[in-house]
Amino acid sequence: MTSAPAAGPAAGSGPAPAPVAAPGRAAPAGGSRRFGPVALVVAGGLSVQFGSAVAVLLMPRAGALGVVTLRLVLAALVLLLVCRPKVRGYGRADWGTVVAFGTAMAGMNVLFYQSIDRIPLGAAVTLEVLGPLVLSVIASRRLVNLLWAGLAFGGVALLGGGGFDGLDPLGAGFALAAGAMWATYIVFSARTGRRFPQADGLALAMAFGAVLSLPLGIAEAGGALLVPSTIALGLGVALLSSVLPYTLELLALRRLPAPTFAVLMSLEPAIAAGAGLLVLHQALSVTDGLAIALVIAASMGAVRTQRAAAAP
Repeated sequence: MTSAPAAGPAAGSGPAPAPVAAPGRAAPAGGSRRFGPVALVVAGGLSVQFGSAVAVLLMPRAGALGVVTLRLVLAALVLLLVCRPKVRGYGRADWGTVVAFGTAMAGMNVLFYQSIDRIPLGAAVTLEVLGPLVLSVIASRRLVNLLWAGLAFGGVALLGGGGFDGLDPLGAGFALAAGAMWATYIVFSARTGRRFPQADGLALAMAFGAVLSLPLGIAEAGGALLVPSTIALGLGVALLSSVLPYTLELLALRRLPAPTFAVLMSLEPAIAAGAGLLVLHQALSVTDGLAIALVIAASMGAVRTQRAAAAP
């Protein structure tokens, strides 16, 4: 809902390449090279889930598609102003990657916001995270990653209360579809990062995604998109849910293999549950707490695996 130069291999590809430093900067050494990307992913998760909670409060004003449009358009404007990406010197394959990244980004957001308009935030993220979990299993060539993915999957299932029978079927379907787009987003975020310096590729992809979402938002919200207070809240959602987390994830994917990144995404249901409690006043049960413990344990295991792989 959250995002690249960089590191993670696409599903089905070979081992991750050596860590790549951002252009013009030296590669961080030692512990920062190992722990830095993980901290970036966690910070991005916190930002995007609290942004999603704010978006739920904004939906009565602009509708789900209107909120998506505000988020993507305003985030694109901010990134274009900050990054000022160059548009010359790139080939057809580079632009094709940006288009695929922007399409995945727009699709992921449209589907996810349709989901949280129908079912609770924690349940939506719980279903959505299945996409990255499946990616972690497909892309991994290390047997131990199957263990961490399985543990995280158990936590996801527990957070859903052992089943999703009581959820709106259409909302659950939107969440699952958003998960598939999230997995696609992870792959093309890494590919975009390898082809464009800094956050230039992200800014261009965000702009393309904003253009795709604009007709949908106008059709649903119309003039509500121009109300100053709605724009202000939309800017907050854009910064929390797009600009900050996507930039952090983009930077993380420069140095973090896609399988480990995908397993770390299993933290999202736990973060969403916390955001739901603090912003939307959704209480946590004992079962929810146990589920959170499982996904955190899975993420810790993924970090340890990454450290072992990075050790000489």
